[in-house]
Amino acid sequence: MEKTRCRFVKRSGGPVQTPKILPCGDSALTVEFGSVIDPDLNGMVLALDEIVRARAPAGLIETVPTYRSLTIQFDPVETDYDVLVGLLTEATKDLAPRNSVGRRWRVPVVYGGEYGSDLEEVAGIHGLTPNQVIEIHSSAVYRIYMIGFLPGFTYLGGLDRRIATSRRLHPRAKIPAGTIMIGGEQAGIAPMDMPSGWHNLGLTPVRPYAPERDPVFLFAAGDEIVFEPVDASRWDAMEKAARAGEPVAEEIRP
Repeated sequence: MEKTRCRFVKRSGGPVQTPKILPCGDSALTVEFGSVIDPDLNGMVLALDEIVRARAPAGLIETVPTYRSLTIQFDPVETDYDVLVGLLTEATKDLAPRNSVGRRWRVPVVYGGEYGSDLEEVAGIHGLTPNQVIEIHSSAVYRIYMIGFLPGFTYLGGLDRRIATSRRLHPRAKIPAGTIMIGGEQAGIAPMDMPSGWHNLGLTPVRPYAPERDPVFLFAAGDEIVFEPVDASRWDAMEKAARAGEPVAEEIRP
């Protein structure tokens, strides 16, 4: 799993450095907006992503928005590199962050016990009770900064620093799909069974990625997530609904 070396900052409203256009071999380039994880920088990434996809320059294969940069993959035979760089240079002049916020989702979580094996350990590290960790974790509004590492993996910003916890010294070879986890100042939802060095607080039946479902990807960069603690007695019914292709997560703001 990616270990970002960026640090989170609060929305500052201050000047933004000039974006850097960096070649990545002969078939991709990256536009880098900064070196911190910041809602405004991420908003600029998403704004440029919309511009590039709308203009669809010749040979465009894919755009990959991240915390603070946009990678553009293209066919070097069809794409005029200089024309593409010119388009990006012009598009990033006075570029404003995307103003619109994505959808907001309510995601049910069963915390602790067999569903969240690290809850008590995280509580102990911070001198809190497990219920306090649950309250803190589920009180935040999380922004999806990027989707990556695995299909549908959600990198979430917005974790309260009171429970920010360094990654495990000994990663696990496999954690189950739907694991609700924290690592450093980030949070995430496992889209499938996967290896992880993050701390497991709970489990949700929600599947961010389901190839047999329409839509395949439930969440998108720029969306927001709130977690709702639910009793373990609801698990079987929620899991059955998820297996039937239902999103289970509730869209509370379109």
